[in-house]
Amino acid sequence: SRGLRLLAPNGFILKWVKERYLTRIEELASEHFSVPVNIALALAERVAAAGDSSPAVQGSRSTPSESAPSSAQEVMARNVSLVDKGRSAYEKTRLIQTFTFDNLIVGKANDLARAASRQVSINPGETTYNPLFIYGGAGLGKTHLVHAIGNHILDNYPDKIVRYVHAEDYYSDVVRAYQQKSFDVFKRYYRSLDVLLLDDVQFFNGKNRTQEEFFFVFNALSETRKQIVISCDTYPKNISGLEDRLITRFDWGLTVQIEPPETEMRVAILKKKAEVDGVALDDEVAFYIAKNLRSNVRELEGALKKVLAYSAFHGQQIALDLAKEALKDVIGSVNRQLTVDNIQKTVADYFKIKVGDLFSKKRTREIVRPRQIAMWLTKNLTTLSYPAIGTAFGGRDHTTVLHAVRTIDSLRSRDNDLNHAVHVLEQVLKG
Repeated sequence: SRGLRLLAPNGFILKWVKERYLTRIEELASEHFSVPVNIALALAERVAAAGDSSPAVQGSRSTPSESAPSSAQEVMARNVSLVDKGRSAYEKTRLIQTFTFDNLIVGKANDLARAASRQVSINPGETTYNPLFIYGGAGLGKTHLVHAIGNHILDNYPDKIVRYVHAEDYYSDVVRAYQQKSFDVFKRYYRSLDVLLLDDVQFFNGKNRTQEEFFFVFNALSETRKQIVISCDTYPKNISGLEDRLITRFDWGLTVQIEPPETEMRVAILKKKAEVDGVALDDEVAFYIAKNLRSNVRELEGALKKVLAYSAFHGQQIALDLAKEALKDVIGSVNRQLTVDNIQKTVADYFKIKVGDLFSKKRTREIVRPRQIAMWLTKNLTTLSYPAIGTAFGGRDHTTVLHAVRTIDSLRSRDNDLNHAVHVLEQVLKG
């Protein structure tokens, strides 16, 4: 076997490649060298230390126990001016250039979030959408949208100082500034930004000093009409361990949700991803994958990569039978776990009612709403049809199930407590 060491410019890129492309890189390397190849990912620390434009000058995701290089304060002071013409704008912003509005698949699940993001990118800081708060489950495209906003702003306003930062990296910056007693430099840097794109704010959970510093940065940027975009995996008021004063400020602008993609959108995503890889994906194969994998885009991408790898390894054309064989473990596992019985028991436990109440004729609000949520979850997390779901819930007509699904879809956008309950139940059921 052979070894191949790849260097990443920062921790975010390293994590991104590890999660999305490592398996495929190993496959291609092994194919090229005709022997198994072990891939090692590492941070190019010297490159990062010399070229990072934020106070986090040594890699990413650092912890309080890590020490920064002795010249860190010097580097930070130089970075505040952001006048180093030798570096590209993308090195300064930490934006992923391939994440744009043009290659984002749009559907009912993300059309509002995309429309709001476009408005912000056209007139940063000049709309009522400040901050723009985007929330949704893992793998639904929040990070793509955040980067798309930054890329569009950078294309149209090249003089603006745009910065993408993951919440964990912001925390690392705070820790480093605290260790080096360089909070003045830290504050000057973040307050010099025209656009701050903060990803996964839920990681501020319990980090009080980080929340305090972000509170002041938020106020400073808002007062000077600078654009703030924040992403999170849940609705602002449901973020655990976050101070009320921050949550209140997150509500100043516009809060939009990205939901799991509907079937048509999932098919479009799969066909687009295959096209990028130079493969024409048959509608039948795309629909089979989309029908069986419903939770998020990342799951779809993983399934598609498995089908493409299986096809290349066996030297066979991609067809429905091949896709079924390639994904038998993945789809079999999903279908085994997400049974209607499991969903019903989980919902009943969550709302502290009896499973039998979901089958009964009781029409009290305490029973009707959990029953509708259970039907909605069954429709969105399994492959059962409306009539089959009705049968599983005490022999009800399919129109009852359809009404339940539409009711929950409608209520999620305006009932925060219900939306949170649905979100929690989805995460529990998906494991």
